[in-house]
Order: sequence, then C-alpha cells, then structure tokens
Amino acid sequence: MKILTRKYPFPQSGHWLRDCAMYCAIVFLILYLLQPFGFSMYQGNKLLVSLLFGGVTFGCCLLFGLAERPFHQRVASWRIWHQALTVLLMILFVGICNFLVCSVLFGFPITFSMFLQFLYWTLIIGVIVTVCSITLSYYRYLRNQLETLLDKTTEQQMDISVTIHDTNVRGNDLQLPINDLLYIEAQKNNVAVSYVKEGKIATTELHTTLAAVLDDLKDYENIFQCHRSFVVNLNNISSAQGNSNGYQLKLGKCPATVPVSRTYVPKLRSFIA
Repeated sequence: MKILTRKYPFPQSGHWLRDCAMYCAIVFLILYLLQPFGFSMYQGNKLLVSLLFGGVTFGCCLLFGLAERPFHQRVASWRIWHQALTVLLMILFVGICNFLVCSVLFGFPITFSMFLQFLYWTLIIGVIVTVCSITLSYYRYLRNQLETLLDKTTEQQMDISVTIHDTNVRGNDLQLPINDLLYIEAQKNNVAVSYVKEGKIATTELHTTLAAVLDDLKDYENIFQCHRSFVVNLNNISSAQGNSNGYQLKLGKCPATVPVSRTYVPKLRSFIA
C-alpha cells in the first residue's frame, strides 16, 4: 500500500493525440495480424473491421483523455494509485465500447452473464497491463531520477543548525546549518564532514566515529546512513543513478559521489514520498 501512495513522477503527456493514435494502431495490428478471439473465422473484410475497432479505440482514448486531463491538473501530487486507476478505467472504457460495437457488428445478443464475463476478463488483462506498464516506467525513472522522488525537508529546516562533536581533548566541535551538510565519511579513527561554506565545498576532519555522529543527528530524518562508511543528507541529493544493487549519489556541486550499498537501498526507498 505504501508503494501506491508514492509520487508518480511522469508529467502528463503533451502528445495525447499521438498516444491515442498509437493505441489505435496497436488494436488494429493485433486484430488484423494475429486475428484472436475467433476473428480469423470472420468471412467479411477483415481490414475494414480491424480499422473500425482501431478507430473506436482512438475515439475512446481521445474522449477519456479529455475527461481525465482536468482531474490530473487539479491533483497537487499525482500518485501511483492515481495513475493505476486512470489506466485501468481507460482500459475498461475502451473494452466496453469495443464490446458494444462487436455486438452490433456481429449481431449477437448482449446478456448480463456475457457482459459480466467480459468485464471479468477485461479486468484481469487490464490489471496485468496496468501493473506491468506502471512498474516498468516507475522503476526506470527511479533508477535515474531518484532525487526527484525524495520527500525533502529543506524549507522546514532553513533555520536549524546542528553540532557534530569532536571527541579529541583539544578538538573543536563543528557547528553548521543542517541544509549545508552534504555527507560524512568514516576514515579510520576520524570522520570527514563535507559541507557548503560560503558557496564552496569544505571538508573538516573530526576525531569521532560514524556511530557517534549518527547519535548526534538522530533527530533529523533526512540524515541517512547509506553505506557502512557514509552518512548523507538526503536534502542535498542532486542526482542518483543505479538500481537495486546500489546507487551513486551526487550532492549539489560536490565533485565526489556517495555510494549507497545494496543493504541500504530498501531503506533509502522508504524515504520516497
């Protein structure tokens, strides 16, 4: 259920007429070339009938798109469940219209049981198509555009500063705005803190452990351990590439990349809005 409430990052297609034509072509080619559902036994002009069903599909997609677009624009944050429901409803609408045309064209009576059976199979096929298309699209985007899906808290933390303690007797604690913190790397008995200072990337070494740093910053959800040697500020991720085996994160203008090991990938995805 949590996956269904995640952002669906794709903007609404600006080429909806092209998309309608593509769906029309798919239906036409399936009917004319594969001739499923006993269509091969039809004695009439198969080309014209295939074109008819393709045209019905085009008109249905066009009407559904016109009705759906205002709703899409009114929703502040389009979620996966919005997209899944939209695709499934469109499949049902196209299927019902083609079913009615088929009844008129071939002259068979529409009974309630036949209509229920049609809806049953349409829903099964529709759910499979919906799940496959949305999953593939979403995870392709997730692989390359993870940073756009993260629920960042930069604005809420504008005036918040954090302190990272140096355990060395003569050491100096590091205090900085949390939004300026990029990442922290464990280096033997020290940690290296990378952050933004006066518009430039700075690094300070402190005598402490990564576990102690995480304890200092435990109250901030955007501070995330992404590797056994790295802690990263999710708010400053500017790009991410990878897959379920791991990611490479870029943070602002920092030239270095921060790894996310496979162990921490599921937890990182839990931060996706």
